[in-house]
Amino acid sequence: MLGSEVEALEAEVATYSQCRYGIGVSSGTDALLVSLMAINLKPGDEVITTPYTFFATAGSIARLGGKPVFVDIDPKTYNIDPNQIEAAISPRTRAIIPVRLFGQIADMDPIMALAERYRLYVIEDAAQSIGAEYKGRRAGSIGHLGCFSFFPSKNLGGIGDGGMVVTNDPELADRIKLLRGHGARPKYYHKEIGGNFRLDALQAAVLRVKLTHLDEWTTARQRNASLYRQLFTDADLVATEPSCLLDQCHTCKECSCALPTNKIVLPFAAPNRRFIYNQFVIRVTLRDDVMRALKAQAIGHEVYYPVPLHLQDCFAYLGYQRGDLPASECAASKTIALPIYPEMTDRMIHRVVQVIGQVLQS
Repeated sequence: MLGSEVEALEAEVATYSQCRYGIGVSSGTDALLVSLMAINLKPGDEVITTPYTFFATAGSIARLGGKPVFVDIDPKTYNIDPNQIEAAISPRTRAIIPVRLFGQIADMDPIMALAERYRLYVIEDAAQSIGAEYKGRRAGSIGHLGCFSFFPSKNLGGIGDGGMVVTNDPELADRIKLLRGHGARPKYYHKEIGGNFRLDALQAAVLRVKLTHLDEWTTARQRNASLYRQLFTDADLVATEPSCLLDQCHTCKECSCALPTNKIVLPFAAPNRRFIYNQFVIRVTLRDDVMRALKAQAIGHEVYYPVPLHLQDCFAYLGYQRGDLPASECAASKTIALPIYPEMTDRMIHRVVQVIGQVLQS
């Protein structure tokens, strides 16, 4: 538990992420949890985040007695819409957790400006985006804290659970190191109540080897994404002007609720970003039909995420209703992730496009 392999990985991931400090922890979920503990989140404190993300983003807030406050997404990037954040800030707001969904960083300049104006912490949920960039800055280095997951399915995955917090703040780094080991310093002398959030040395050893290949794998993912784009376009399967029928949607012209049944929307690569494609997510109206066809051909696929967090049963007490966050609800009902792992061959990608084309053009 911990030791020289963990220390070496911490230094290497911190350097890779343009940060001064890295603190290895037991999972991406625990990276979020210990980060919120490090800023002294108290019961009743509010944290603004997105409902279109993995459960841990909001679950970590609620576990500490905090209140998740959901802000809708930009329907093009699926990341939190910075234009809607300020209206959600209240006197109880302590932090913002923007998620770098599917391997692309949110629009961070306006988010950081709001955080500075209202004296809020920014905790980057970069579980899917190690190595992604925003205007030359790496995921995890822009906010006060950045959280990574090393779950095996991630673009940098271990052989089990693992995670890391990165930061440029020495006080926050020291506090997270304290909290990850039950708040003990030295051993058996507990300064405060922390948790067992330590990273296994075995995971660190595996991740150190894999980290040396990460940029090579990212390049392969980007190449696969380019081929998908070319093939879908050549097959005339790409919607050119998706429109939205939801009158309450704040970006009607960019949300694809009224997407033609024979077209898809490709992932939007925002300018000034390095998109690492942890997933390649398309939007399609006939999602169930496409999924059945892919399954019949034993082609892997996944839905991230079928129920946005504001509509989950466990968050019913927050009072959100269907229709409150329409862009997130639309994405949840129409998106599907296609395989994009680095080892895919051209023939495999051609086959994925062919199967989807057969569904949409039949």
